Amino acid sequence: MSGQETSLTRKRRGPKPTGQGHVVGVRLHAEDLAAVDRWASEQTDKPSRPEAIRRIIRRGLRSE
Repeated sequence: MSGQETSLTRKRRGPKPTGQGHVVGVRLHAEDLAAVDRWASEQTDKPSRPEAIRRIIRRGLRSE
């Protein structure tokens, strides 16, 4: 063996962090999660689950 030392960096999953916003962990019951997924599948652009939740929150807040 040679005297070289190899350093491996682990790849991170998902998109690169933007450094903006705050992470909010929320647990949803199966029926609520199914409703979010159903709503997202009905949208023309098929948003991801996190984006669907953001849009649903915005709609709820606008309607107040």
